Amino acid sequence: TNVRYEGLHNLPRDGAVILAGNHTSHIDPIAVIMGARKPVRYLAKSEHFDGGITKIAMLTTGQIKTNREAGGAGALAEAVDVLKDGGWMGIFPEGTRSRREEPPFLQQGKTGVARLGVKFPHAKIVPIAIIGARKFMQPGKMNIRLFAPVTVRIGKPISFAEWIGSPEGGSMDEAELLNLLEREPGEIQIKMGKMYRNFTDQLMSTIRSMGAP
Repeated sequence: TNVRYEGLHNLPRDGAVILAGNHTSHIDPIAVIMGARKPVRYLAKSEHFDGGITKIAMLTTGQIKTNREAGGAGALAEAVDVLKDGGWMGIFPEGTRSRREEPPFLQQGKTGVARLGVKFPHAKIVPIAIIGARKFMQPGKMNIRLFAPVTVRIGKPISFAEWIGSPEGGSMDEAELLNLLEREPGEIQIKMGKMYRNFTDQLMSTIRSMGAP
């Protein structure tokens, strides 16, 4: 395959890492795994383990089998286990491959990545733009264009702890955070929900600015 990597120097050398990228093709996780310096775990639908080439790919790359019935909470718990051990977790914030027929293919991100960031505030979250993967292998089609160029562009990492105190991010100091924790549970939930959405929207905006189609 004709895969080019840009920004490999942005990959952290140690500690828990969340790789967050756009998703337009089945080859997206494989392209990221090929360029990473450490094993990367992705959450994969149970159907991918049923047999054939996809089963081999899932098992040889150590992917995590998930059950749809378990829902988002189950998937989040699996990701927590990986990060707790200082592992690298791959995530597609969109939640699924883009089904759009025309660009822009990038969809709104779900807030699971932000929720993981709160659980692991010092884990580095790395934005990744995968460009050209859809032309390599289109959704719903079996034909593969082996020599179609694919670019994996790796951006600068940021932790949730860094984001929350940044003027361009959550813009909250220690006193404001302590004040938040003293509020009623309902208020905290509403405030955190807005924070999750802001973080996720900024992350998706970064991925878009990096060239994600």
